Amino acid sequence: MAAATMAAAWTNRGRRAVIFLGTVTRCASSHTALKSQYDALVIGGGHNGLVAAAYLQKGGLRTAVLERRHVLGGAAVSEEIFPGFQFSRCSYLLSLLRPHIYADLELKKHGLKVYMRDPHAFTPMLEEGMKGAPPRSLTLGSDLAMNQMEIGKFSQKDAKAYADFEAYLQKLAGAIHPLLDGPPADVPGVTAGSLRKRLAAAKTLMPLVKCGLKLGANIPAFYELITAPATKILNRWFESEPLKATLATDALIGAMCGPSSPGNGYVLLHHVMGELEKEKGAWGYVEGGMGGVSQAIASSARSYGVDIFTEKDVGQVLVGSDGAAKGVVLMDGTEIQSKVVLSNATPYVTFKNLTPKAALSPEFIKAIDQIDYTSPVTKINVAVDKLPNFLASPTPDDKPGPHHQCSIHLNCENMEILETAYSEALNGRPSTRPMLEMTIPSVLDPTLAPPGCHVVSLFTQFTPYHIEGREWTDQDREAFADNVFDWVEQYAPGFKKSVVGRDILTPPDLERIFGLTGGNIFHGSMSLDQLYLVRPLPFLSHHRSPIKGLYLCGSGCHPGGGVMGSPGCNAARIVMTDLKHR
Repeated sequence: MAAATMAAAWTNRGRRAVIFLGTVTRCASSHTALKSQYDALVIGGGHNGLVAAAYLQKGGLRTAVLERRHVLGGAAVSEEIFPGFQFSRCSYLLSLLRPHIYADLELKKHGLKVYMRDPHAFTPMLEEGMKGAPPRSLTLGSDLAMNQMEIGKFSQKDAKAYADFEAYLQKLAGAIHPLLDGPPADVPGVTAGSLRKRLAAAKTLMPLVKCGLKLGANIPAFYELITAPATKILNRWFESEPLKATLATDALIGAMCGPSSPGNGYVLLHHVMGELEKEKGAWGYVEGGMGGVSQAIASSARSYGVDIFTEKDVGQVLVGSDGAAKGVVLMDGTEIQSKVVLSNATPYVTFKNLTPKAALSPEFIKAIDQIDYTSPVTKINVAVDKLPNFLASPTPDDKPGPHHQCSIHLNCENMEILETAYSEALNGRPSTRPMLEMTIPSVLDPTLAPPGCHVVSLFTQFTPYHIEGREWTDQDREAFADNVFDWVEQYAPGFKKSVVGRDILTPPDLERIFGLTGGNIFHGSMSLDQLYLVRPLPFLSHHRSPIKGLYLCGSGCHPGGGVMGSPGCNAARIVMTDLKHR
């Protein structure tokens, strides 16, 4: 995979390798010429950068967005890798887009259309069916009675406990929602500075106070959830391995940890935290791919007057003699002045690659180097000419069943499989039986593939950044993808023959193409030591950097990756507040 728009594909006849030069869904730069001066510049046209720009422009600041790539969206991007097949090339599901951002920016008006999924999870078993019946499977959705019937295949006790488990998660998730829509509590601000500044900082404590009051007697349960391993929580509630493994994937997705790793229980809340179209816990497919979210946000931002440019690669942030950010210089030497600069890049890229080294202290650089960006993810985008047909839920005549719209969990029969897959990657080797999350958005969205064909996303774990200390080779990529396809084939015979093309993105590829340091989809691990008050670092949790006028607005900030738009919105609010007090 030599370039972002090139990929090797395999024809069905003779399995002959061919190269397709794919096209992308471009979001053309503004017809307005790039000005030499703005009030605010946003580095990176990912969703958080676009959200920040929209709010800044709404607040009266002349704002421009500078995107390095030829297409907007960052990780939320749609690309036609193979002719006629439109992929959500990196991120692939929409849920944690905050409702106030959806409403404020009128994203529905600006073209955002979401296909809701129900049911949402399907876990087929790799087993011999009894007495001629197909292998068992577990399907979960919004219908409690259906969920209990499905779980009852494996355990009647678990079927009865499931409603209480969801209520338990919803109670905890509801309490922390106020923490998602604002910056963390400004604890240092309360203890230092003028009385006016202390009073202003004290207001940031209110969401934390509200969270505590709402949790009430559940504070110990919440503390346990955020510090315990998923295994401890799930073993307390359930006995059936397929249910526990399916639910554990929520705690493991995008994280280099196993079910028994301490501190991953918090991400179980994402199972119920999602919200789409006022429906709690809902996850959906964006029409046209995830780039549709970015396109809608960009359209909204442009309607307020934001200038948006692609193929504008920022080389460095300009820092004046007074130590404040003054704008940026592009890789082609063009200088653009501004009052403030917001970086939607990872903290590592922002401070190690884009900021003059002399402007930062050695102690600060050392702290930046210690942020954990470990990623276990290899994303494989697959074009197929036939819908996968699963042994556990066969469908006739290539017609999709309800399970085809789900997140399809393969190699999730039990927790031990997931733990083994993790331990192999921890020792520098790609998992031999990887955890696979398959999605087929084209079963709901016909715009993504030619008639009769489909796009398949395989979000795979666990793969290390280096293979036993060395870099990935093309042979390594192909060998890992071949192994993944062999596993899929066992659940859905005929899958391999249906493949028209595949796009393999290992952690180094995700870093190179999308600017995701370490290949981490969250701009930094979502571990307990990198959340809330300490995301990305204790002294960087309020978006402000050591350089006056330079701010972070990406997922490396609170509330982290996956909570779409909140970091950008929160950063814009802080910038507006700071400028008022200058």
